[in-house]
Amino acid sequence: MDEASSILSRSTSESSEWVAVGTEAELKEKRRKTLEVSNRKVTIFFQDVRFYVLDFHCYHAGGPLDVGNIEEVNGVSCVVCPWHKYKISLGSGEGFYQSIDPHDRKKPPCWKSKGVKQRTHHIEVRGQTVYVKLSTSKTELESDHYYSKKYREMMDPS
Repeated sequence: MDEASSILSRSTSESSEWVAVGTEAELKEKRRKTLEVSNRKVTIFFQDVRFYVLDFHCYHAGGPLDVGNIEEVNGVSCVVCPWHKYKISLGSGEGFYQSIDPHDRKKPPCWKSKGVKQRTHHIEVRGQTVYVKLSTSKTELESDHYYSKKYREMMDPS
């Protein structure tokens, strides 16, 4: 077992809110990592010298965000869902789309916000170790569907 796996296995068995998810060096090198934290699948991204953590499943149709490309949308780093090309801010979980004016087709499309759709979580580096803490916000977001009791029962009816 490598050092990062050892850290993760020790931390997930403890009842702390913050969970060690790996070393800073490992996560910077990999640039993204998917794992379960307290029964919630999340993906950690390292982009623009910062760490971000979001729910693994895209809010729209459950696509795997861990394999999505990273693009800039109006100066915001976004992951692009590989299934339907939805663009989601790494920092806020906000969804973006290109809007056109149907009354003025000569006007160029512009980026608009759908609002926050994807749950983001807390992440911090302490020493050489990276920790994640799940969001405690009571506001329901669309990506929460993939962690609901209803969804889990649908996926595993036994």
